[in-house]
Amino acid sequence: MQRSLSLLIIGLFFGGGLGFLLAAANGVTLDSHDHSHDVAETEINHDDHGDHHDTAVSVAADENAPTLAIALHKDPMAGWNLEVKTTNFLFAPEHASMANADGEGHAHVYINGQKLGRLYGGWMHIGTLPKGEVDVTVSLNANDHSPLSVGDTLLSVSKIIQVE
Repeated sequence: MQRSLSLLIIGLFFGGGLGFLLAAANGVTLDSHDHSHDVAETEINHDDHGDHHDTAVSVAADENAPTLAIALHKDPMAGWNLEVKTTNFLFAPEHASMANADGEGHAHVYINGQKLGRLYGGWMHIGTLPKGEVDVTVSLNANDHSPLSVGDTLLSVSKIIQVE
């Protein structure tokens, strides 16, 4: 009886993990927002998203303008660690999908043009990536998910990495 219970618990654990992996691979998140059709900012499907994705929120190109830089670090165990560096920008997960406020929002992370998800802080672990040349792109976004720009330049940075 104890062995059956142990096997049931192990099966539930691995089955649940597999379910979460499959859901994440198909764009399903726990934030009530379907990401399965989201792609890079220039290719967003606007049919199932409001107008807030259409127009960038532009900030003045002065000393208070946000900046964005990224670095990718090979994780010693598996995958990659994405480091996102910003200035004049506050990650505000508590305001996601709400009204915009100057200097705050979140980031969107894309792998080869496909949206991986939202980022609410300076670091993110990225697990398995396809082999070969991989484009990792991060964009800063306002609370309502509109891309942020400084003047006419989108706050988006891409890095190409070689995955073996």
